[in-house]
Amino acid sequence: MPALLNTALPSPVPGEEHDHCPVTDALRRVGDKWTVLVVVLLGQRSHRFNEIHRGIEAISQRMLTRTLRGLEEDGLVHREVFATNPPSVEYSLTPLGRSLLDPISTLAQWAIEHQPTIAASRRVNNLQPRNN
Repeated sequence: MPALLNTALPSPVPGEEHDHCPVTDALRRVGDKWTVLVVVLLGQRSHRFNEIHRGIEAISQRMLTRTLRGLEEDGLVHREVFATNPPSVEYSLTPLGRSLLDPISTLAQWAIEHQPTIAASRRVNNLQPRNN
């Protein structure tokens, strides 16, 4: 990550520049509530819609549909329709979607490793009054 850390940021960072930044855009996609779960599930193998829905207990059909459509729009998920009666649909990761698995795994490992420290810091900071 040295390239990212060596990038000079303007001060202050213009809001429009931040909004159009490719990193901001990618974080919006993977930072929603369901995307990472769907990508990890599809990273195991292709799934039909109802398999994904059963595999993620709390997601509504509407949110799963929206998440899959967004991932498909971004080129991370491939949707294949089979000419059966009724038609069946299967979702799989594209090569671009598969390339997201490594960064997600790295972030997950970081989160697991640092979770106790983060939790302790939150406990300490929630006990101290804020001077605003």
